[in-house]
Amino acid sequence: MPFPRAKSPSKLYDDVAEYDLVITPDGPLASALNRHLDRPHLGPFAIPPRRLAAGRRQESEDRLAFLGMIGNEDISWKRCAYAVGNILQCWEHHGSHDAIFEYDAYVDDATERAVERIAELETASMKLTTETIDPDLDVVVVEPEMLTQLERAYLPAGYDTVDLFTNATFDLPPFRIHDSPTAIVETVVDAVSEANAENVGIVLDQESEYSPLIESALEAADIPFFGGPGFTDRSDHRLFLHLLRTAHRGTDTRVSEIRSLLTAFDCDVDDRDADKRLHELDDGELSWLIDYSHDIQEYTFANALSEFERRFGDTLDAFREELKTLEIADEFVTESRVDELSFYLQTYEVPVDRENEGVLLADAKSASYVGREVVFYLGLDDRWTHSAPRRPWVDQDAQFTRNLKSFQLLLQSGNQQHYLVQDATGGSPVTPCLYFEELLEADYDRFSDLPATSHQNRPPAQAGDGFGKEPVNVSPEPVETISQSSLNTYVNSPRDYYFSRVVDGPEKAYLTEGSLLHDFAEFYVNHPDVVDEETLTEIVDLMLDKVRPLVRSVDERTRRTKYRASLETIVSYLDTNPPTDGAFLTPSSGGDNTIATHFGRDVDSPVTERRFTDEELSINGMIDLVESPTALLDYKSGSENSATSIVKNAALAAPTDKPDFQALFYLTYWRSQTPDERLSFTFFYVTELVDDVIAGDADLDDALTTVTYYPESPTAHVQRAEFFEYLREEGAQKCQKILSKIDYQTYAALFDAAPLVETTDSDELIESEFGETMISRLESEIGEFQYVKTGSKQVMRKIAGLQEEAFFKSDLDAFEEFVDERLTELNRRRVGDEEFPIEGLAGEPNYRRVDNRDLLLEGEQ
Repeated sequence: MPFPRAKSPSKLYDDVAEYDLVITPDGPLASALNRHLDRPHLGPFAIPPRRLAAGRRQESEDRLAFLGMIGNEDISWKRCAYAVGNILQCWEHHGSHDAIFEYDAYVDDATERAVERIAELETASMKLTTETIDPDLDVVVVEPEMLTQLERAYLPAGYDTVDLFTNATFDLPPFRIHDSPTAIVETVVDAVSEANAENVGIVLDQESEYSPLIESALEAADIPFFGGPGFTDRSDHRLFLHLLRTAHRGTDTRVSEIRSLLTAFDCDVDDRDADKRLHELDDGELSWLIDYSHDIQEYTFANALSEFERRFGDTLDAFREELKTLEIADEFVTESRVDELSFYLQTYEVPVDRENEGVLLADAKSASYVGREVVFYLGLDDRWTHSAPRRPWVDQDAQFTRNLKSFQLLLQSGNQQHYLVQDATGGSPVTPCLYFEELLEADYDRFSDLPATSHQNRPPAQAGDGFGKEPVNVSPEPVETISQSSLNTYVNSPRDYYFSRVVDGPEKAYLTEGSLLHDFAEFYVNHPDVVDEETLTEIVDLMLDKVRPLVRSVDERTRRTKYRASLETIVSYLDTNPPTDGAFLTPSSGGDNTIATHFGRDVDSPVTERRFTDEELSINGMIDLVESPTALLDYKSGSENSATSIVKNAALAAPTDKPDFQALFYLTYWRSQTPDERLSFTFFYVTELVDDVIAGDADLDDALTTVTYYPESPTAHVQRAEFFEYLREEGAQKCQKILSKIDYQTYAALFDAAPLVETTDSDELIESEFGETMISRLESEIGEFQYVKTGSKQVMRKIAGLQEEAFFKSDLDAFEEFVDERLTELNRRRVGDEEFPIEGLAGEPNYRRVDNRDLLLEGEQ
C-alpha cells in the first residue's frame, strides 16, 4: 500500500549540495545531510532554524521561563506553567512573544508578568523573532511546510525550497503482528547485539509500556543505548518522589499501595498483609519508613534526600542540584511543596548528561527522522497520534500537515524498517495510528485488516506444557475432596480457582471480622458463664485490635458499635435457642480460637466448629453449629439472603452468576449422617440487626434464613396430610377457604387423578393437566364459584413456591453427581489434559466474586 517516498539523505544532499546553508525541519535529518558533506565548509551546513539561532544545542525554553518566574514572582507553580506554556505556544504560531495579548480569555496578571520575564531571557525564540538569516547566504529550505510560523519568520527574504518527498512511491512493509509487548521486545533484543547497536534505532511512544520493557531488556543484555529515560524516568528519582508522597499519605496507607516502594528497599512483607495499614504493622523492617513518615514535615528537602540516600545506599547528586535550582532544597517538606515538585518533574524535561552510544531510542511524538541503518517501530498504535493544542491561535490544518509529514518521514527512516505491532490487547482490537488513514487508501479497524504477518516467538505450546517446554512426567496428586467455597469459585471461574490454589491472597477486613464473630459464637456456646457486659467490652477491644491494620482509623467508632451489636445478637440467639446436648456426636477436638486463647479457655464442645472430610461424597468443610440432630446453623457477617435466592443460586442445571452451594453442600453431608430425616440449614446473619439493636427493637427472626431438606420427592411431600394442614393454616385467603370445605381424602385424591408437574413455575403447574383437574374436581365438589378457581391457583402457587425455597431428595442426589463431575473435570485439568478456562458453568464469570482478576487474561492471546 504505497504513499509518496521520502528522498534518501544521499539524494537530498545532491539537491542541496551547492547551497551555503540548508534549513531542515528536523535535527537528525540535518545530521544525516552533514555526514554527506564532501568539501570544506565554513559554519553550519544543514541545520534546523532554532539550533541555528541559538548558536548551540538549544535548551528547553519553557523550563527556563518557568524557573525565571518562580524565582521572582509570588505565583503558584501551576499558574506559572500554564501562563508560560500559552505564551510560548502562541509565540510559535504567531511569531511574537506578546501575541498572547490578542486573546483576552488567556490573559491575566500571571500572563502579563510572564511576558515581561520571557522578554528578558536570551532564548532561541527571541532570536528567531528579532533576527533573520544572513541575506548574503545562498539558502535552501527543505519542506518549508514542516516549519512553524516562528521558524519561517527567521528565514531571509529570498531562499529556495526543496521537496522532501518525491513522486515515487514507498511500499509500506507488512506489519509484523506479535502476541504481546514482551514478545515484540524479545524480537528486537534478539536482533541487536553490542556489535551492531550503533546501526539500530528504535521508535516508540515513551509513555507506553514498550519504553520500560525495552530499556530493561537492553540493560539485561548489556547492549548500550541512549535517548531513553530522562531525569524524571530514573528509577531512583521516581523512588525518592514516591517516598515523599508516601510519607504524606497518613496513617491509612495500605501496604498494597506502596508495594513497589517496599520492594525497592528490600522490605519483605507477607502477601497476607497486603491490605493492612502500614502504620499498624509490627514489623522491624518497616520501622524506618514509619519513622520517616512521622518526621517528614521536620525535614528539609535536602535532609529528606540525605536520609533517602543513606537508606538507598547511593547518592542523587543530580536531584540535589535540581532542588537547588528550584530553590527549595532548604525548605521544609510540606505536602503542597511535594505536589509542586511532582508537577514540575511531570511537566518539564530536566536536562541530563548522556553518552550517545549504542542503540538510539526515539520518541514517536518527537522524532521526524532516525538516522540509523535498521529501525524498529514498536506499537504504531493510536497513541502515536499527536494531540494538536486546542487553542485559538493554533492553525489546526497547518499543525496536522506538519505532524503528518513528520510521521510520513519517520516511517521511512533507515534502509530497513520493521513495524512490530499487536493486533489485539485485552480482547479488544488495537487501533493503528490515525495518520495511516491519510497515507493509505484502505478501510481498516486493526492491523490485521492491513498487509500483515503473524509471528510467534516460541513454538506453540502443547497441552499441559504451558510455556512450550518439554512436559515433565510428574502426575500431581488428584483432588479427593473439595470445600463449598472452592466449589463456588470453581463453578464461577475455573481459572480463578486455579490461581486461588497457587497464589496467596491478602487478609481482608470482612474475613477477619467474620472469623472473630465465629470464634465468639463458638466461645459462648462453650463458656456462656464467662460472658458479661465487661467481657463483651473486652472482646470488642480485642476485635478492634485484630482488625485495626485493615480498616481506616476514622471508622473505629462505627466498627466498635457494629461489633458490640453483633456480639449481643449472637448472645441473644444462643440464649433463646441453646443447642441440644451433643451426646449423639463424636467429641470435637477443637481448633484455633482467638477469643478462647485470649481468655485462656478451651473450646471442645462436640456441637461447634465440626470439621469433616467425607471421601465417599468427595467433600470437606466446617459446620459452625449443630443445633440438634436434624438442624445445622452457619454464622454470616454479610447481608441477609432469602431462602428462595439461596436455592436459586444452588442451581445445578443452569448455574447463576452467584453460585453458592453451601446449604446444598452441608445438607448433603448431614443426610449421610442422619438418613431419611427432614433436615434444616439456618443462615444466621449476625450483623443484619445492628441498626435495630441500636434502636432497641431487634427481632431475631429478621436475621435468620432457614432452608429445609425433605427426604422425598416434592410430589410425595405436598400430598401428605401435614402439608394439607399447613395450607389450611398458612395459605392465602381463598386457599384456606376452599380447603376448609373439603377433607384430606378429597385433597389426596387430586394427586391420583393426574400426575403433579414438579416445577417452580406456578403458571406451568396451573396450566398442566394436574392444574386443570384440580380446578375441575374442586368446582364439582364445592361449586362453580370464582373463589374456587382462585383458591385452587393459590394452592398450586404454594406447591410451586415450596420447590423454590427447599431441597428434596432428587436435589441432593443430583448434587452428589455434580460434585463427582466437577472433581473429575478438575483433575483432568490439573494433569494438563485441558486448560482451566476463565468462563464458568454460567459463562462469563461474575468478576465481583473473582479473587485474582489481574491474572485472568482475556481475549485473543
